[in-house]
Amino acid sequence: MSRRLLRSPLAWPVAAVLVAAVVFGGYWFQPWKIVVDRNVAEQLTEPAPEPPAGTPAPGTGSTGPSTPPAATAAGTTRPVLVSSGGFVTHEHRTSGTARIVRDPAGGHRLELVDLDTSNGPDLRVWLTDQPVREGTAGWHVFDDGRWVELGRLKGNRGDQGYAIPAGTDLDRLRSVSIWCRRFAVSFGAAELRPVG
Repeated sequence: MSRRLLRSPLAWPVAAVLVAAVVFGGYWFQPWKIVVDRNVAEQLTEPAPEPPAGTPAPGTGSTGPSTPPAATAAGTTRPVLVSSGGFVTHEHRTSGTARIVRDPAGGHRLELVDLDTSNGPDLRVWLTDQPVREGTAGWHVFDDGRWVELGRLKGNRGDQGYAIPAGTDLDRLRSVSIWCRRFAVSFGAAELRPVG
């Protein structure tokens, strides 16, 4: 910058505005997250598949093959896989599996298995009632209906779990989105299909 420009009465205010714009842009977009991954390796459950509807519990007098105790609907001795689905790409390439697991006490947990997506600002995990659409048609739909936020995304890669609040209507919330709250866009989403 020449000495003449530095002596201009507008030079310092213009420079201050430019610096403020760069700082704000860095905070808002957080471009470094594009190249910085957050890996998570939480211990996931080993669920049994949900038994088919109408499967009698062992010891009820059924003459058919008995269902092992780990897979019975009531009184399970280990977690049961309720629903699952693979991620589709939206704003950012996303892969992995989402699944809902019911623990023996009746609580539910969302688990993201082998998640691989981009890092970004203000990423959240949402259960929603919206259908999963591929391509740009699915980018902005998840805040149109009902949704429950399970928390901030713990990491953009790896295995992680989120407690689902008691009383959540899982019959109506049938999809999960990695939702960028700052820009109101889905990075990727998975339809949760019942297992069994």
